Amino acid sequence: NSAVYTSGQDWWYETMPNVFFYQLYYLYPHTGDFDYQFRMVADRWLAAVKAMGGSATPWRRPFMGYRAFSLSTMTPLASGVPEPEAAGAIGWLLYNAYLVTRNEEYRIGAEWCIEFLESRSTNPSYELQLPYGVYVAARMNAELGTNYNIQKLLNWCFDPSQNVRDWGATVGTWGGYDCAGLIGEAKYSGYAFVMNGFQMASALVPMVRYDDRFARAIGKWMLNCANASRLFYSNYLPDDKQDSEEWSHQYDPHSYIAHEALRQYALHTGISPYATGDAIAGGWAATNLALYGSSHVGIFGGIIDTTDVPMVLKLDVLKTDYFREPAYPTFLYFNPYEHEQQVTVELGQGSFDLYDAVSNSFLANGVSGTQSILLPANGAVLLVHAPAGGNISYQLDKMLINGVVVDYRSGQPVDNYPPRIKALSPAKSLLVFAESVDVFCTAVDRDGGTLTYEWAATGGTLQGSGSRITWTAPSQAGTFSITCRVSDAADAWDSAGVNLEVVAFINHAPQIRWLELNPRKVAPGDTAVLACSAWDQDADSLAFSWSASGGQLFPVDSTALWIAPSQQGIYFITCRVDDHRGGQAADSIGAIVQDPANLGTGIPVAYYPFSGDASDVSGFGHHGVVRGAQLTQDRFGNANSAYLFDGVDDFIRVRNTYTLNFRDQISVSLWMNVAAFSSREQYPISHGSWDNRWKISLIRAKGQLGREDNTRGVVPRERAADRAGSSVHR
Repeated sequence: NSAVYTSGQDWWYETMPNVFFYQLYYLYPHTGDFDYQFRMVADRWLAAVKAMGGSATPWRRPFMGYRAFSLSTMTPLASGVPEPEAAGAIGWLLYNAYLVTRNEEYRIGAEWCIEFLESRSTNPSYELQLPYGVYVAARMNAELGTNYNIQKLLNWCFDPSQNVRDWGATVGTWGGYDCAGLIGEAKYSGYAFVMNGFQMASALVPMVRYDDRFARAIGKWMLNCANASRLFYSNYLPDDKQDSEEWSHQYDPHSYIAHEALRQYALHTGISPYATGDAIAGGWAATNLALYGSSHVGIFGGIIDTTDVPMVLKLDVLKTDYFREPAYPTFLYFNPYEHEQQVTVELGQGSFDLYDAVSNSFLANGVSGTQSILLPANGAVLLVHAPAGGNISYQLDKMLINGVVVDYRSGQPVDNYPPRIKALSPAKSLLVFAESVDVFCTAVDRDGGTLTYEWAATGGTLQGSGSRITWTAPSQAGTFSITCRVSDAADAWDSAGVNLEVVAFINHAPQIRWLELNPRKVAPGDTAVLACSAWDQDADSLAFSWSASGGQLFPVDSTALWIAPSQQGIYFITCRVDDHRGGQAADSIGAIVQDPANLGTGIPVAYYPFSGDASDVSGFGHHGVVRGAQLTQDRFGNANSAYLFDGVDDFIRVRNTYTLNFRDQISVSLWMNVAAFSSREQYPISHGSWDNRWKISLIRAKGQLGREDNTRGVVPRERAADRAGSSVHR
């Protein structure tokens, strides 16, 4: 959509939409410009991690203990409540980008993020981003051979002590109701949120596939969380224990929409538990029943199924294992009883060998249809439906059947783990003749042994030894490869290569420091003076050229005289700078041409007469795309000169552009015939996000049609709460 949001304010709002987008990309790949957006998200977060100190020359993890990070200025927000757990979400994004693209830089960035988390001695939890880091850390351990402390990271997700918000999992009963397993502010008086339990499940249930040591813990938590989550819904609590029951009973009798949150004690009354939220108190909605959180129940429901034994759940660990390698159906069963339980497993057609990754053993072979399996008392089974009679092989810790991993921690003895090269990186990859550069090889050995480095190059000369050498380029142009082989005492090894380009000279493009127009607003036919300041790192002589979208230009090197055209409008003047060696730079500036008699009336940057389509006739090209709306007659009776909207899902969308992002003032005018109108607020025109928007909204109250024209931004409630020193709730 056309919403605009500026990063650098709150990491939660900046990373989690990207996480949700990546999940959508997995389900609906190559949709629209998804591919471009997928790469752009990864590129910007990788650049941010580097700006926070991540380096491979030499290897250095970043510092990410900030509130947020601006992707436009590449600067951190160090004030406010810090959210160091954002490293988990960013690591999740970068590792998935690596899995899709196989770009090693994304994988390196993901390792930097998880290393930052693991380096901490205190709990980084803020709200939801850490569980995604736990998942990707466990997955990298299983797939890459890293050795992150999953127990430490996982405990932080549930333990509400030593973090900035007392964030973790609730325990015990609230007002006689079993409320264990909910996720929120849990240390003192509890305040749990429906979305957070649903989303934490999406991150941690698939994690057990990569580290089955925690299958029982996650299975037990999921049983408790699923049980207590019903209390967010109106039909599962008495009316006096919730604040939006009237709306729910009237408009949602089947209780499909959940309250945003559940308090252990209601504010002011002490009723326990109490289904509520922030919206009513914050003044931004009339009910605390919210799709904002409860829409995520689809993820929860997609994971959970029942069995023929009450309180024994069947959890699909592949459902939210996004961007995974091929896998056989895998399900987690937890038995909460103090004695063994027989559970019936539906297998469908075919013949299967049932393998338990927790006990590293087959529970049944060559079975089909339905099969009973035995669950240990107060224990878990991670059941894989493998093809019967498949070929079993091992790769270090992994057990595979027909080449597909069924157990990442198979218990198979491993005499020696080979070393692993984390990065092979030159300080720079573009050099001139005979120039020298340092090349770094960062390698680790899981067994702690001494490593030996062997270097080779297809040209030039190598000096030094060990993990860092110096390469001197030859005096000839071309692409040259440097390889490094790292071996341990048992002669197990890993190798990597990198390409460097050598050229006769490196030309740096010129840069434009500033471009000025004086005055910026002129009458038709008047003149204005332009000046461009540029510099070149190589001290090359620069040539300036000018062009304009209207009027006449009289250039003199880095300056120009512009005579405005006779027609009012906004015109753009461009200056291009060339260094005579292929380097160029360009910048443009806008000029307003307006008759003094019309001052204050404004110049339209978008105008839609709707005479046949939604084209913009202002000259700025802000053409609309019609979705569902149908042409009809306008107020003067002219056919096909207005659009009819159904009030449900019809709209005209205009692509976002900087000329629509007004910072000071804007005037919007339209004719609209409201044939039918509901009591809720509706937006005939809306641009931007809820906290940075210009709009025209209509509200019918007490039988009257009201109008509100809101052209000012609203301070986001999270930042306002931070300044007041109170907790932040979503």
